[in-house]
Amino acid sequence: MEITTPPGAIRILILNTLAFTVCFSAWMLNGVLVTFLSVNQVYKWTATEIGWLMGIPVLAGSIFRLPAGMLTDKFGGKPVMTATLILCAIPMFLLSKVDSFTGFALCSFGFGLVGVSFSIGIAYTSVWFPRSKQGFALGIFGAGNAGSAITTLVAPTLLNTFTANGSDIEAWRKLPVAYAAVLAITGVVFYLSTTNKKPIWMAKTFAEQLEPLKNIRVWRFGLYYFLVFGCFVAFSQWLVPYFVNVYYLPLVTAGFLAALFSFPSGVIRAFGGWLSDRFGGRTVMYGVLGLSVMLSALLIIPKMEISSPGKGVVAERDGVVTSVDADSVTVGDKRYEINAKQESDQISHDQMLIFPTKEIWQEPVVQPGQVVKRKELLAKGTTKIFSRPMSGYLQDS
Repeated sequence: MEITTPPGAIRILILNTLAFTVCFSAWMLNGVLVTFLSVNQVYKWTATEIGWLMGIPVLAGSIFRLPAGMLTDKFGGKPVMTATLILCAIPMFLLSKVDSFTGFALCSFGFGLVGVSFSIGIAYTSVWFPRSKQGFALGIFGAGNAGSAITTLVAPTLLNTFTANGSDIEAWRKLPVAYAAVLAITGVVFYLSTTNKKPIWMAKTFAEQLEPLKNIRVWRFGLYYFLVFGCFVAFSQWLVPYFVNVYYLPLVTAGFLAALFSFPSGVIRAFGGWLSDRFGGRTVMYGVLGLSVMLSALLIIPKMEISSPGKGVVAERDGVVTSVDADSVTVGDKRYEINAKQESDQISHDQMLIFPTKEIWQEPVVQPGQVVKRKELLAKGTTKIFSRPMSGYLQDS
């Protein structure tokens, strides 16, 4: 491990971050592409099939991270990252040729392996920086997960451009071709611009490489990572189809809103790494977990609007209705006040209401000259309960 930062470390960090950004952007492609194809009925996939197509790349890139990290320790980050970029460009390109769910799934598994770039980049970056600066360096590298924001921002616009706003729907196939080209070009640039470096100490056998798995701390940290990063990836994939299918937003608008979620997480990573160097990773992580739980709780309450019968106004004695207006009903010489319905559209459409809000009003059900009996209903009551959390607010805005 380095004691001081060696020459060329910053260059490696920049190229590592660039490669990871490109890989992460490709890793999240199906969230946009599958949504586009299903909404435009290019393929009549079921909800289960759509879920699989969105999950397969994420699963492939996750389960092979351990082998990828071990290969990086053994051979260095330069050859492993280069191979990942170039080899994954092949199934990405082949995605433009498929016409079946099986073909789409197999190609998705293939290009989904770009997800291993995270473990490759972590291992490759770490050998270039001393322990005192690794938090900040890895934070900068981790900012590459903003690649998901790039896809949700750029891919919908590219699809609209390629397909001439849907008039040439088969031109969607140009999108995976473009992504494949970017992966391959990045792989060539990475190979030509980086210097290989391996850890000073390297386990000789397979068993020695797996030795850290005996430490319970490794599994505990893995659980933290599973919760935090797993939820981030899930939201990144889920938000685009959620906005399109639930709130009927255009794909470009849905991508923009999803990017608002993804982009800040990448930008703030360097700051998180600096905080970890200064205060310790455990303290920062627990703070992030607690804050995430509180903010995520705001999404629990759905957009809703429920109307039900409420308290009405009844006559206290027999008589003849002499007048009816929005605020009262008069029977003989007895005036009954009622709660007139207030204009609530301004509230419900222009304000974000995190917690349920209640409105109660009454409407006359009698007319002037009508004879009423004691306890007969003069005005019926209505109770309306509604909420407009962040998701609903964004839709109506």
